[in-house]
Amino acid sequence: MTEDIIDSEEVERRARARAVAAEVIGEGKVDAEILPLEPLAGMTNRNYLITVNGARYVVRIPGAGTEEYVDRAADCQAGQLTDEVGVGAKLVHYDVAAGIQITAYIEGSIDMRQPGVLDDPDAVRRAARAFHRLHTCGKQMLNRFEPKAVAQEYLDVLRAKNADLPEGYERVQDEAEGIRAVLNETCRAFVPCHNDPAPENLVDTGERVFILDWEFGGNNDPYWDLGDFSVESDFTEEQDRIFLEAYVGREPTEAEMGRMQMQKALVFLLWTLWGVLQHVNANPRPAYEFASYWEYAMNRFTRCQAIMNRPDFPAMMEAVKRG
Repeated sequence: MTEDIIDSEEVERRARARAVAAEVIGEGKVDAEILPLEPLAGMTNRNYLITVNGARYVVRIPGAGTEEYVDRAADCQAGQLTDEVGVGAKLVHYDVAAGIQITAYIEGSIDMRQPGVLDDPDAVRRAARAFHRLHTCGKQMLNRFEPKAVAQEYLDVLRAKNADLPEGYERVQDEAEGIRAVLNETCRAFVPCHNDPAPENLVDTGERVFILDWEFGGNNDPYWDLGDFSVESDFTEEQDRIFLEAYVGREPTEAEMGRMQMQKALVFLLWTLWGVLQHVNANPRPAYEFASYWEYAMNRFTRCQAIMNRPDFPAMMEAVKRG
């Protein structure tokens, strides 16, 4: 893709990315206009791989509307913490006011959304170990990520925009209260979590997995991350077991497997609203394999109900209660 066939907004974003890289990394001594730039994947933000003085960096330009639900100070702190812990990319620059971030590019890595990556059980295990390292680091993030509160924030924005919700959303949200109650009562500790671990937010070097993009970072039940990664990776039951076994370091208990399934239901429910928000904001990026963000939202809503309506779901909840 060349800049003469992209829209004016994209031209401006690329110019901003180059300018920031030239100023911060090049210390104003390089010509921004000639810096090599390659667009990278991203759902709401725009990410660019830019080479400065022979080294490669990723510059993130925030997407339209993200200021409505992203706490930039918390995002910055999460980036610093995960850099220190060694599960995130090296944080080079963060502009809290503008939401622009620069991180070092992780050489030799591939994002885990790429076809076939997660078909390798060892890659699944490496991802599990990255989450375990994060969750057991002993540190705390600036914010508490509370899915119900985040859902309410999304709802407030959507109602202000007079947006339509999937039919039956409020009823399912009410039914989810019992799930939340059990999970909150049995959670041992709220620990640093990514909270949006879609596979494109993880990169694998073949030896180690790194987790990127911390806009939703906050202290939470670690099983939210596990359930969310499973959901976004379309894991089979066998992949769930491999993943969870590598995470806990042994055969998972019924309570652990049940906790992951319960969180998967709540993940689907929250991202239903996120999808509607992208639909309303007319996010121009492709909605994964879906024709639109509304279709994405309805898929998430349907799959949430499918888990909650499983015949064995009450037994899962009981196993979690018993621990």
